[in-house]
Amino acid sequence: MHSIVGLVLGGGKGTRLLPLTQHRSKPAVPLGGKYRLIDIPISNCINSGVNQIYVLTQFNSVSLHRHIRQTYHFDHFNGGFVEILAAQQTNEAADWYQGTADAVRKQIRYIEQSWIDYVLVLSGDQLYRMDYRAMLEIHRREKADVTIAAVPVTRDAARAFGIMRINETGRVVGFLEKPQTEREFDLIRSDPAWLDSHGVPSRGRDCLASMGIYLFNRQTLVELLQKSDYQDFGKEVFPMSIRARRVQVYPFDGYWEDIGTIGSFYEANLALAKVPPPFAFTSSSGPIYTHARSLPPARIDGATIRESLVSDGCVIGAGTTLEHSVIGLRCHIGRNVTIRNSVLMGADFYATNESAGGANVPLMGVGDGSSIIGAIIDKNCHIGQNVRIESRKQPDADFDNFSIRDGIMVAHKGAVFPNGWTLPQ
Repeated sequence: MHSIVGLVLGGGKGTRLLPLTQHRSKPAVPLGGKYRLIDIPISNCINSGVNQIYVLTQFNSVSLHRHIRQTYHFDHFNGGFVEILAAQQTNEAADWYQGTADAVRKQIRYIEQSWIDYVLVLSGDQLYRMDYRAMLEIHRREKADVTIAAVPVTRDAARAFGIMRINETGRVVGFLEKPQTEREFDLIRSDPAWLDSHGVPSRGRDCLASMGIYLFNRQTLVELLQKSDYQDFGKEVFPMSIRARRVQVYPFDGYWEDIGTIGSFYEANLALAKVPPPFAFTSSSGPIYTHARSLPPARIDGATIRESLVSDGCVIGAGTTLEHSVIGLRCHIGRNVTIRNSVLMGADFYATNESAGGANVPLMGVGDGSSIIGAIIDKNCHIGQNVRIESRKQPDADFDNFSIRDGIMVAHKGAVFPNGWTLPQ
């Protein structure tokens, strides 16, 4: 595994995750109360023995850089690193990244180093647990130029993904982006018997969806990028690879969620609070790492909590009810509060009277008697007493201190909701 380098793509502007990406890059968005999205691919790399990792960033990357710098340190004996490759002007390129492939092309000198044999290209906005060593084993055994991870899906789900067609050896021989018609599905479907024989039960899933996880021979990737001006891996470089190279599929049957929209972010977070969760952080063989903070345990005074995650440093008052929710770091919740089906991201620091911002501005957290139903509350929000926040089906819209996305009310980072505030009609 010492001959592999991991490339984690930091993503573009993250417009589909606005307003959560208004002041941070997509991989820096909080997840599961105490983690960030970037922790998933980096932790998978570390658990797989891939400890040479580059993270390619461009937009709103200050908090992402800070998180990586504070979190991932390797001792100087094993030579591991997690380094940031930010968009910059060089003698070779003076433009911003124009896409995922263009980002790697502009940093190609870092993968042309002689010790690198394989390049693992990963996305920074997915939730899954994978041992990349198994993927490398198939890549070597089949003498592939490129290996792509794929998850079996039903035809209904396949309409939202890039779908691959494979032959009897698992080689990718066709690719179709978001098929819609039955004729397209008949052309692109995979043999369920092949999936079953490779330890991936088909269970009615006859389509293989690309996970956006690629393992390239180093020289193959360099040639593909240097001989084309393609800008995107999924839509351009990968289809070109199928025509010109040996591309092998690596079937994956674990939990995998692409967190690209507010709706998927909301659903993925709430799923973590289920019993049992589809993705468990309590794994000794595949732990998810994050910034270690010196925070006290959560303090709970007579609250009722069901199917919820409560992070370090929280204070929850008497008479409060939490149901199927995720509560982030340092979240201060008052008495007789109701929080249901919601994601609260917590706070970056503990609130004081001086940090309130004025005599009429409540402290950070949730005041007594308030209720939050079906919403996402970004960090450092000031929610006063008897505030009523409840999402309802309505078109996407933006307001001064909150937005509506996918029918979900999203409070902006640092937003203030004074005593008695209710969601306007």
